[in-house]
Amino acid sequence: MEDFLLYEKRNGVVILTMNQPQLRNVLTGNAAVGDFVEACDRIQSDPSVRVAIVTANGPVFSSGGNIQVMKEYIEQDVDPALIREEYRTGIQRLTRALFSLEVPLIAAINGPAIGAGCDLACMCDIRIASENAKFAESFVKMGLVAGDGGGWFLPRIVGMSRAAEMTFTGDALDAAQALACGLVSRVVTEDRLLDDALELAARIAANPARVVRMSKRLLREGQGASLDSLLEMSAGFQAIAHKSSDHKEAVLSLIEKRTPVFGGT
Repeated sequence: MEDFLLYEKRNGVVILTMNQPQLRNVLTGNAAVGDFVEACDRIQSDPSVRVAIVTANGPVFSSGGNIQVMKEYIEQDVDPALIREEYRTGIQRLTRALFSLEVPLIAAINGPAIGAGCDLACMCDIRIASENAKFAESFVKMGLVAGDGGGWFLPRIVGMSRAAEMTFTGDALDAAQALACGLVSRVVTEDRLLDDALELAARIAANPARVVRMSKRLLREGQGASLDSLLEMSAGFQAIAHKSSDHKEAVLSLIEKRTPVFGGT
């Protein structure tokens, strides 16, 4: 089976491009899960990677689940327990891999992000959309629920009321509506999408790498931890940061009125 995901590295920024536009970049019934897990492992093992971007070739970001796989479940006598296990060992591996990435992850959403495609965008830390983008938590229209963690991600991004409306109706939001509810942080023209994502990635990558990773971890932990637990973790991370060469460089460069040069330690 052909590679689903293209992996490109530019100056510490990895670009992951979904590359099955003829299939609307579906995430099941192909190599998508394995490719994403492998790419995440590759990023985690490469300390020179500072930021990653997820985008797609073609007019669609991702249409989510493969309708042919759904059809097979209907036509074949498949034990629900086996389907449950297929989710655990399938699409949910993609969810865990993306969520566990230490480096910031930007979604550059070029077109419709439907069902699991919408949830894929929500697994990223920052979302930038082209004017052609649409977002639909459309599982209900297929008689399904979000089996990939959408029920966890979406309310944390847009709030419970908007998440409930999207989930219960399955209706799509256009790019402007997505911007208004905070699902994306900006909307750009189609021709500027990747350039804007790369410019944002460069601004992130210019900061001390270790501190960026620790800052992302604190944001993630803050979604579920108590304030006391987060404060304790923050104190530990801050102790590490205070004794880093990058912090020393930041302080000295400010005193000496020059541009800092960070080395990542």
